[in-house]
Amino acid sequence: MASKVLNYIPKKSFIHSLSGTTKLVIFLSFSFLCGLSFDTRVLLFLLCMSFLGFALSRIKLSEIRLMSTFLVIFIVMNAILLFLFNPEYGPELYGSRTVLFHIAGKYDMTLEQLFYQFNVSLKYVIGFPIAILFISTTNPSEFASSLSSLGVPYRISYSVSLALRYIPDIQQEYHEISQSQEARGVALGKDVKFFERIKNSAKILLPLVLNSLNRIDQISNSMQLRSFGKHKKRTWFMRKKMTAADYGVIGLCVLIFVVGLIITNQGGNNLYNPFMR
Repeated sequence: MASKVLNYIPKKSFIHSLSGTTKLVIFLSFSFLCGLSFDTRVLLFLLCMSFLGFALSRIKLSEIRLMSTFLVIFIVMNAILLFLFNPEYGPELYGSRTVLFHIAGKYDMTLEQLFYQFNVSLKYVIGFPIAILFISTTNPSEFASSLSSLGVPYRISYSVSLALRYIPDIQQEYHEISQSQEARGVALGKDVKFFERIKNSAKILLPLVLNSLNRIDQISNSMQLRSFGKHKKRTWFMRKKMTAADYGVIGLCVLIFVVGLIITNQGGNNLYNPFMR
């Protein structure tokens, strides 16, 4: 099931040994910098750091194969749609126009458009390993205790923990419902036409929503029976203390974030323009 469901994967690695607070700082700092910057140099550095963290986590590609496939499909579809709806955005953004070849009508493949779409795709590729690292290396209970130690109310921390635990459950339920629908003759395989597959996939959503609502009701009843929220504080079984490695990684993230912003805004905007003459 490792390749089917995205969830916490317990392993002995440097990334796993870090506290949930540290991994949250990594996720937020890289996500914000990636979103704010359009500087290719900064993005390439973040990409290298993302893959380094992924390698240190010892998570195998086969364990996240399904999510990797979705990422590739999303990037390809996004690139096609970007080009179809605005093929001249790259030249407008970089202030030059270098035509590589003519396609049809108003569509010319320009070097600037390719470079712009490369940067957009780079942002998605950077965010993917960081999100995978955060979800796959963070025990939900330990992460909730880390948030609580930062002063976040434990009601919110516990809600975050439930959300992280619920992600793999939703994926598992979707997989089981899709198999049940296929057994009833609702075709979802690769041999089915694209739009027909989308229409058939919609038939999975209603049972999935109903199961989710039923589970939410069960969880709320269980929490109420356990007097959740009665007291202002609670103890945490999975609490992990901050170590020197945690403080070092947080310091490195802050340094990368600050330097990345400085490099990004050197030219007065947030992009790197290799076409500027």
